[in-house]
Amino acid sequence: MSPAGGTGSGTPGLTIETQGLTKRFGHQVAVDGVDLAVPPGSVFGFLGPNGSGKTTTIRMLLGLAAASAGTVSLLGMEMPARFRDVLPRVGALVEGPAFYPFLSGAGNLHRLDAAGPRTVPATRRARVNLALERVGLSHAAGKKVHAYSLGMKQRLGIANALLSHRDLLVLDEPTNGLDPQGTREVRNLVRSLARDGATVFVSSHLLAEVEQMCTHAAVMSAGRLVAQGPLADLRRAGHVRIRLVTPDGGNARTVLTRLGLVPEGGGVEPDGDVLLAGLGAPSADGGHLPEDIVGHLVGAGIRVRGFTMERESLEDRFVALTGEGFDVAQ
Repeated sequence: MSPAGGTGSGTPGLTIETQGLTKRFGHQVAVDGVDLAVPPGSVFGFLGPNGSGKTTTIRMLLGLAAASAGTVSLLGMEMPARFRDVLPRVGALVEGPAFYPFLSGAGNLHRLDAAGPRTVPATRRARVNLALERVGLSHAAGKKVHAYSLGMKQRLGIANALLSHRDLLVLDEPTNGLDPQGTREVRNLVRSLARDGATVFVSSHLLAEVEQMCTHAAVMSAGRLVAQGPLADLRRAGHVRIRLVTPDGGNARTVLTRLGLVPEGGGVEPDGDVLLAGLGAPSADGGHLPEDIVGHLVGAGIRVRGFTMERESLEDRFVALTGEGFDVAQ
């Protein structure tokens, strides 16, 4: 593995790739050997509880913090060695926006755009107006930023990331401070950016946000990457359990145990009629078929009054991976 900031290129076809990415602060390991693989055109959710290492990872991706070990590649180019070629193609909102408080929203964007070495002055006004329109701030373009709410500042930060065409958008908690309507608008904006060909990398601790806008996700816990892939695959990887309603709980438990199913919580709930049993993670052949399980139960004389198979929710899956809870709503 080459040292961080080498001159090699990443795997062809990946917009973001890290290998063994690590960040230490003294004896503390904040990010521990992270291997990210973000495909082009995806809306990639970077999920984890607060303090799990998400923002530190993003800072290393963008060259804002030096990695202690490992490599980073953005758009097929090694970072930070190729930052002059990479960063003009990347829009970012990291750790909340910072603006000149006594300039207007439009005035801030004009100044920030003018600081870019490759921006085109002739199109600046049109690009600023379009960016403000896309985030719903046209009505507040002339208002001084010190009078903006937190949600409005967050929108202005996203507008800054959209001033020029970007192949990659990196958004750290983009819906922070937004009301439900604003959150929906940001979700729609993120989806539209992906439809236009950009890859959007969204860090969040809000599970519902990731579920509703993302195509792929990675899960961080205590500095380590514990899962990543298409969101549909992460859902399918969860455990399945059966819920059996029967007055013959004791005999049913015997049959389920013989089938290799494990009754949960000792088996029968207090009302004596409901039995829960875990199927475990799905096997390659699809695991136990519900009709086969019911057939064994009926064949053993068990009276089956109700039978359902319940898949572990995405929230349950992520809590199992991290051992911590996620916020599931704004």
